[in-house]
Parts: sequence; structure tokens; C-alpha cells
Amino acid sequence: MNIYLLQAINGIGIGMLYFLLAVGLSIVFGLLRFVNFAHGAFYLLGAYFCYQMTRWGLSFWLALAVVPLVVGALGWLTEKLVLRHVYASPHEFHILVTVGLALAVQELVILQWGPLGDSVPVPDLLQGVVMWGGIVYPKYRLFVIGFTAVLALILWYVLEGTRLGSAVRAGSESTEMVSLLGLNVFRIFSLVFALGAATAAIAGVLAAPMRGAEPFMGIEALGVAFIVVVVGGMGSFFGALIGGLLIGVVQSVMSTVWPEGARLMIYIAMAAVLLLRPHGLLGRKG
Repeated sequence: MNIYLLQAINGIGIGMLYFLLAVGLSIVFGLLRFVNFAHGAFYLLGAYFCYQMTRWGLSFWLALAVVPLVVGALGWLTEKLVLRHVYASPHEFHILVTVGLALAVQELVILQWGPLGDSVPVPDLLQGVVMWGGIVYPKYRLFVIGFTAVLALILWYVLEGTRLGSAVRAGSESTEMVSLLGLNVFRIFSLVFALGAATAAIAGVLAAPMRGAEPFMGIEALGVAFIVVVVGGMGSFFGALIGGLLIGVVQSVMSTVWPEGARLMIYIAMAAVLLLRPHGLLGRKG
């Protein structure tokens, strides 16, 4: 029984990382109606920038503070210089541009760091395990659960208790409404896109000590993020949270019950949700 409880706790940690990955994608879609296939590239950059900083002898904690700011700034520049000019284009063009950006980032990573993965050490403070009854659990994974829970609360406050959050919620209903209120719509777009890139980078930094950094992790992350967003509902903050936790727990528990089919069960869970709720658990029609 302990093994399933352990895997459920492990799934919560993985699910919170999935939430960080998906929430930016979901918010960007809710405001801009723009599906960003380059989102996984920010996760990839987060992991590799963390790896590079630890390779320079800098601390993991400094990487956790600095890397999301750097990647968020790159996301802001990407939106301002490239994506802003294609919003009015057909969705097929959105896909071509963002997929091209993702592939370009992936190839640049391979040129800089090589095609093979690299490991990132767990910070000294979080090495070892915690023993609780008959359960032994790594300290680092407990930190990931706690840290991402605090981040989720901060993001919730930003979206629910600040002027930016009010503008994002209003924009998810009608961007014209935001313009009529006298707000700079394009500035809000840039800030939201930067926030999405930064949260994906945080997920990359946190994932690096658990799985290392490798050039193709962005593609995998993008696939999982889309599954979480579809399950939770496009444009929903709490949908991304619930969807991330659901997918994380299903994947983790099934890796014990049926290791070969753990990833398959993610898609089965998504199909089951869509059969019952075609717009996702907390999604809205239209």
C-alpha cells in the first residue's frame, strides 16, 4: 500500500510541474486566442540555463531566481518582435511560426550543449530523504511540491487581486473591452506572454535536478502541457492546476501498476474527461 501512496505523492510533485508548464499556455490562449507551440522551448531553456549556471559553479538557488527572469525577458522580446506581427494571421500561420521558433531554439541548444543530455546536481541543502512512518521520500521532491504550491498561490493572487489580473480576465472575454477601458492591450499581451515564459522556465529549472537537461525535453513538455490544458479547460487557471495534478497522479501511479502503459494512460484520462466534459473540467463553451 505504501508504494501507491508514495507514487501518489510523487504524482503531486510531477503534477505541480505540469501545472507550471500549462498555466502560461492556458493564460496566453485565454487572452490572445493564440496557441503557442514554442512554449516548450522556454521550459527547455530554463533547464539548460540552470545547467549552465551550476556548471559555472553558481548555486542552484541563484539559478532558480535568475533564470525565470532571463527567460521571461526572452519571451517578452519574442512576443514584441515576432509574434505580435502574426496575431491577425490565420491559425495555420501561428502554428508555422511558433513551431519554427521551437525548432530553432532546439537546434541552438544542440549546437551549444550537444545532442546528449546532462545531469544537474541536487542542491546540498535538499540532498537525502525524509522518513515518515514507512514512507521514504526525497527532500528535493518535497521542496518541489511546497515551492510550486506557493507559486500557485502567488499566481492566483496576481490573476485575481491585481490590475493586471483584472485586465487579463477582461481580455479573456473581449480584448476590445480592454481597449475601451483605456489600457494598452499590446503591453498587457507582452506581460502575459513573459509571465507564461517565466513559469515554464521555473518548471524547467525545478525539473533539471530530477531528470537532467536534454535537447528534446521541450517537445515532450509541450505535449504534456497541451494535454493538461485540454483536460483542465482552455484559459482556466484552476483548470490547469487540477489538470496538472490529475495527469501527474495518473502517470505516477500507473508507472507502478502498468509501467509500459503509463504514458498511454495520460491520453486515456484525457479522452475520458473530454467524453464527459468536451470543453475540459473547468473550460467554457466557445
